[in-house]
Amino acid sequence: MQKLFSIIVFLILFSAQSVVGFQTSALFQIDDPLPIKMAFSVKDLRRNTNDSTYMDSFLMIESSPGKWDSIPLEMRTRGNFRLANCYYPPIRIKFKNKQINGTVFEKNKSLKLVMPCQKGKGADSFIGKEFLAYQLLEDITQYHFDTRLVKLKLTNLDDKKTGEIEMLGFLIQDDDEVADRFGGKIVEGRKILPTIMQDSATVRQDFFQYMIGNTDFSTLFLHNQKVLQLDEKTVIPLAYDFDMSGLVNPPYSQVSEKLSIKSVTDRLYRGFCRDEAFLQVIRQEFLAKETQFWSTVDRHQLYLSDADMKSTKNFLKGFFDVLKNDRLFRDQIVKACRGADGSVQN
Repeated sequence: MQKLFSIIVFLILFSAQSVVGFQTSALFQIDDPLPIKMAFSVKDLRRNTNDSTYMDSFLMIESSPGKWDSIPLEMRTRGNFRLANCYYPPIRIKFKNKQINGTVFEKNKSLKLVMPCQKGKGADSFIGKEFLAYQLLEDITQYHFDTRLVKLKLTNLDDKKTGEIEMLGFLIQDDDEVADRFGGKIVEGRKILPTIMQDSATVRQDFFQYMIGNTDFSTLFLHNQKVLQLDEKTVIPLAYDFDMSGLVNPPYSQVSEKLSIKSVTDRLYRGFCRDEAFLQVIRQEFLAKETQFWSTVDRHQLYLSDADMKSTKNFLKGFFDVLKNDRLFRDQIVKACRGADGSVQN
């Protein structure tokens, strides 16, 4: 009991110290979707860009009601799975600093833009659910990528008949901007065992990934995870890219054949083993925030269909059912943890 009390005190003090002084840019301080316009050829974007090659384009923002101002930019495709399987590829946008000074994009030279995977009815709801995942992560930890919804009016220059299409999307903060927010740096090209990362931040993100039903990540192999180094001894995981989760459950979702589950809606805890007393502390943290989570879900109901809102709530309820049941918690989380070699330790 004394050990458990000490852990709780440490976490409270750590959290209190961690949130002081961190500022986010103006782009991410407003909840309302940002209206933007873009016009480009999806075919040219796919054909002429890659991880190191950009193409020139522009973005328009509404500076005042009915007045749209143009901002030059460079853009390229990014990612792997969605790039290969979606009509609209994931995009990285790069501005020049002088071109965004005085605009909502100031201090955000580089951004990721997430668009619907496919054209058609219901595509926006999948974007709404993925954006919701990022917002739920913000309820859990200060170590996250800032995001902002956009209402994008896109003119695809390949399509001469359709004209302007309106869709939902969201912007994701650049890695280096997250690092600057915390006075740290992003670790590149190094394998770091999750067991030597800052334990509370790591386990919170493990619980979060289990909550949204995501197994499509690896901190060790830097798959859908970045590593933030705060000082010589403190490294933090930064999770992103939640489209392959049970919470989002898009038509293209799939799970690795190496795992014991058949569908992304089947939860599987992928965290590495920790002292059970510590897991119990994080368990109580999540239970204490349940009302906050439901409030976040309700706040985003405008961006989900009625059917998706219902399925989202039912899916998240399954997570809290596990946390509230001692047997289920021990079987599905405590005993399901992975050892240093990656094997399940039950």
